[in-house]
Amino acid sequence: MFKCTLKNVNYQFGSIREILAKASEEKSGDKMAGIAAQSYLERMAAKVVLSELTLKDIFENPVIPYEKDEVTRIIYDDINQFIYKEIANWSVGELREYILAHQTTTSDLFRISRGLTSEMIAGVAKLMSSIDLVMASQKIRPTAHCNTTIGEAGRLAFRCQPNHPTDNPEGILASLKEGLSFGSGDAVIGVNPNNDSVESVSRILHMTHDFMQKWEIPTQNCVLAHITTQMKALKNGAPIALMFQSLAGTQAANDDFGVSKEIIDEAYDLMAKYGTSTGPNQLYFETGQGSEVSLDAHLGVDMQTLEARTYGYARHWKPFMVNNVSGFIGPETLYDGKQVIRADLEDLFMGKLHGIPMGIAPTYTNHMQADQNDQEIAGMLTALAGANFYMGVPGGDDVMLSYQDTSYHDDASLREMLGLRPLREFEIWLEKMGIMKDGRLTEKAGDLSIFK
Repeated sequence: MFKCTLKNVNYQFGSIREILAKASEEKSGDKMAGIAAQSYLERMAAKVVLSELTLKDIFENPVIPYEKDEVTRIIYDDINQFIYKEIANWSVGELREYILAHQTTTSDLFRISRGLTSEMIAGVAKLMSSIDLVMASQKIRPTAHCNTTIGEAGRLAFRCQPNHPTDNPEGILASLKEGLSFGSGDAVIGVNPNNDSVESVSRILHMTHDFMQKWEIPTQNCVLAHITTQMKALKNGAPIALMFQSLAGTQAANDDFGVSKEIIDEAYDLMAKYGTSTGPNQLYFETGQGSEVSLDAHLGVDMQTLEARTYGYARHWKPFMVNNVSGFIGPETLYDGKQVIRADLEDLFMGKLHGIPMGIAPTYTNHMQADQNDQEIAGMLTALAGANFYMGVPGGDDVMLSYQDTSYHDDASLREMLGLRPLREFEIWLEKMGIMKDGRLTEKAGDLSIFK
């Protein structure tokens, strides 16, 4: 039993899983699951107890047992035991101080991350304010290479997302051309298909690949169908540069997603043999706080900790990119803009400390208590914190998935405000096309006639 007394009230916590849940900032999904702190004082008491736990305490008490969960097994099997033993007796509070210390370098953080389980990373994030999360995230810069290199200092990438509600080829190409003309697409040209059949997915893959070849665009293509559909398309000869899958933080939730280590291992091997990109990083994962709660597969673990576990699972396959969509589900998991902003800051820090090139999708649905102002604040804060990429959606309104995300114009604005450039290879192409000069868009931005 773990105890803390605040204002003459005794708070008791029965497990590390309960401490982690009640130390979380307020989230409607945790409330719905019945695991959230009942008051601000109880939340603070949980944070005090959490700060005094050692990393060994957390290591020896995974929130879901090793023998019962594939995600736990992958996280623990991938830990560097030598590094872990160096820091096992640190408290979570001491880990926070180490991460934020001015003398702690990027290399120091990359090294120590190899000895941290996902629950440790979630725990330290719970002790951080928004400024802490931004400052810590700025220090961590994972990189990866597919056809372009993501994560380099001074660079900000975007996924051009030319979705269409009926997968109309002309509609997809029109949105694609618009995105490229605003400098969006260096992370990936990634289409969410309406039709998840192998034939339809293959058609979109061929179309985007052919367009990239015709215009000599240094990027990668991806169709965000289920991973098994993409694998079938790849075996049938469809050109895939980057393979996608949504992931969760429990084996139960991943079972609902129809994905497992065995399936992802097969996809990893297939991409190494048949993928069109240079590599070596050829997988793309999408995550988001709340998926496990919405599937009733959270097993009593809070949303933030489960999100951290998703990153621990994802890093096993050395992905090219990972992004959250934490506002995508709706108010039952994140009620309002304040909760979305906090989740985005947490996700960025936790993903980057796992060594992942982490992007952010500051999304919200129209039935949430959130609006464009909240989304833009989340975008600006996470860009300041060093997010590797964002989505690029025409008008910021995804007409296929019916949610709000960052637009092509937002993408350009974030780069300009912070003096950031596109990915190196893509910037050279933009200059060749006359779309950009000296890191700034030209009058050709938004002009689709350049692709005639």
